[in-house]
Amino acid sequence: MSLESESRALAGGKLLVDRPANAVVRLTISNPQKRNALDQQILDAIAAVLEEESSLSQSRCVLITGSHGMFSAGYEIGEIGDGSFVEEAESLIAHPFTEAIDALEGFPFPTLAALPGHTIGGGLELALACDLRIGAEQIKLGMPPAKLGLVYSHTGLRRFIDAIGVARTRELFLLGSYIDAATAQQWGLVNMLAPAAELERAALDIARELAANAPLSQTGNKRVIAALLRAQGALPEEVEEELIELRRASFESHDLHEGMSAFAEKRTPRWRGE
Repeated sequence: MSLESESRALAGGKLLVDRPANAVVRLTISNPQKRNALDQQILDAIAAVLEEESSLSQSRCVLITGSHGMFSAGYEIGEIGDGSFVEEAESLIAHPFTEAIDALEGFPFPTLAALPGHTIGGGLELALACDLRIGAEQIKLGMPPAKLGLVYSHTGLRRFIDAIGVARTRELFLLGSYIDAATAQQWGLVNMLAPAAELERAALDIARELAANAPLSQTGNKRVIAALLRAQGALPEEVEEELIELRRASFESHDLHEGMSAFAEKRTPRWRGE
């Protein structure tokens, strides 16, 4: 992809890329008809842009945000609802999402998420994969697997435990309810808050500061932090396989289909525990 243009529309126009400041590249999720839900096109485009930016070394800060007063409602559930559900769930969620998350975490320079509106599910994990987060004061954040019947990935849960601790991760995932921006800041899900009308300017100010700092320090400190987190130790192979199978089995369950249907129909789900 060429960097000659100051702005680009990727993923069928659902991801906008521009350069709002020196050495800053901004990725804007723009899928308003589906509340900026993440689909394979968007996730693939995020990973591709980050790979490109890493190789060219022209950007020293990535800013990711959402359009139309939203960040992201999470995965595009509608894409995984037919008879090939397990295969499509694995295709959409596991691979493109993991690649986008890995690309964000592996970007050598600082990454910043600006959250103009509700940030839910996979959208929240995408934001959490950034080094810093700034949110508008009125936003809600939530992680709804408990309301859908989904077992979340162990890698995603570890990311939340690293950021906010075990007790708050349990509260977020087991209750499945939304928290407000002030609570999110207290927990560490967001670092800073700003009035909605000032969020874009405040985010750009932070991005400019991040991009202007010493590059060797920025890349070095990111590598040290990542190494310290990895040093906590990997799971035994048989345990990791068990957790992957637990998640995969949830894709096949009656309760996940029921939870998704109830969510779409705005009704109370009828759980069967199977």
